[in-house]
Amino acid sequence: MTNYHRMHVPGVTWFFTVNLAERRSRLLVERIDTLREALRYVHARHPFRIEAMAVLPDHLHAVWTLPPGDADYAMRLRLMKSWFSRHIPAGECRRASRIDKGERGIWQRRYWEHMVRDERGLERCVDYVHFNPVKHGHAARTADWPHSTFHRFVAKGWLPADWGVAADYSGSFGERDNPQVSQDP
Repeated sequence: MTNYHRMHVPGVTWFFTVNLAERRSRLLVERIDTLREALRYVHARHPFRIEAMAVLPDHLHAVWTLPPGDADYAMRLRLMKSWFSRHIPAGECRRASRIDKGERGIWQRRYWEHMVRDERGLERCVDYVHFNPVKHGHAARTADWPHSTFHRFVAKGWLPADWGVAADYSGSFGERDNPQVSQDP
């Protein structure tokens, strides 16, 4: 089995992408209230600050800041995924390896994380999170996607309501093939 090495730096900000096992599923938006409850459950026991988040039908992107002295983002993600899985009806397809381990087949086992290194990196991660529903064709404008912290940013006056429309999308917003975005998503 591959031995994944993840960074453990206390009190920093992290960008995450967490995917469902079935990438054509709409489970996350169909069960958005259950996902919100899972986040509340984890946050009440292991605080963190949600800087930005967007929930799409089959994956989510999040930017979280952990408290000083705390580096355990993996535990928070594990608790979120397991709480969510326990609170929705069974019925998903499961491979034999998951059945043998008593696992649900809802989430991909792994996730992608990236430590945010500076303010510019934070801005790029937040923009990526908020624009992602437009990028994937779920909305023509960022403001049209209901499952995003974008609306909080507008309410606080941090972003204009007309920020992030499909016409702004060049095809490489936040992607690694964009030479201006070599380190951050």
